[in-house]
Amino acid sequence: MSKARPAPEPPEPLAPLVDAHTHLDACGAEDPESVAAIVDRAAAVGVGRVVTVADDLDAARFAVQAAHWDDRVYAAVAIHPTRANVLDEQTRAEVERLAADPRCVAVGETGLDLYWPGKLDGCADPVEQEDGFRWHIDLAKRLGKTLMIHNRDADAELLRVLHDEGAPETVIFHCFSSDADMARACVDAGYVLSFSGTVSFRNAKALREAAPLVPREQVLVETDAPFLTPHPFRGAPNESYCLPYTLRALAEVRGEDPLELAAATTANAERVYGFPAI
Repeated sequence: MSKARPAPEPPEPLAPLVDAHTHLDACGAEDPESVAAIVDRAAAVGVGRVVTVADDLDAARFAVQAAHWDDRVYAAVAIHPTRANVLDEQTRAEVERLAADPRCVAVGETGLDLYWPGKLDGCADPVEQEDGFRWHIDLAKRLGKTLMIHNRDADAELLRVLHDEGAPETVIFHCFSSDADMARACVDAGYVLSFSGTVSFRNAKALREAAPLVPREQVLVETDAPFLTPHPFRGAPNESYCLPYTLRALAEVRGEDPLELAAATTANAERVYGFPAI
């Protein structure tokens, strides 16, 4: 993402849509007014609800607070796998308290990231990540919440841990970016795959081949804002109002009508997050 590139123009509205994974704090939100401004821009193009996701403890506190500020916002809280080495007893207790909040609809983003160890200073090593992931799986099951997974270069390892621990009732692979084999394995296990702007990238050949293999009832769409802005705005700052661009790109890859796919992904979000239907 480059601040040198201007923000994308608002897309043609497409409704209904739910942004299944965004980071309002990283998009600049810090108080009720700035949260409302971001969600208002999204609502103007048909994105009526968003899930703002935490990757550290400060973000978890903010996510739950933002969800109480605006009833169009819901929270997901966890410690990101690259930060799993901070999961001491006190941190786990606070994450659990926040995850139990009624405005929190998922435990996430958690999982495994085998790309960053050895490249990022202070990054949790694979053993620390796996320990943290197993703890988050248990937390999601104890609270009866959806598990939201971050996966980078860890397909086989993630499936192994989920099998070992026994997956919660609902599992979302956020920003699904793997190939057709992984898509089939996730579909067979009953997991939900959430697609971001990467599905619009012309060089994401394996992902674009995988996307049509996922049954409609197992598909979500997300921005992961402020990251992964869809083509042709790649590198510009992303925000929830950009979601129709991603939905239309996904519909094109899948050979589906965008309005029908939008309605289906919204119904899926209502089901997996326990939203009231609109």
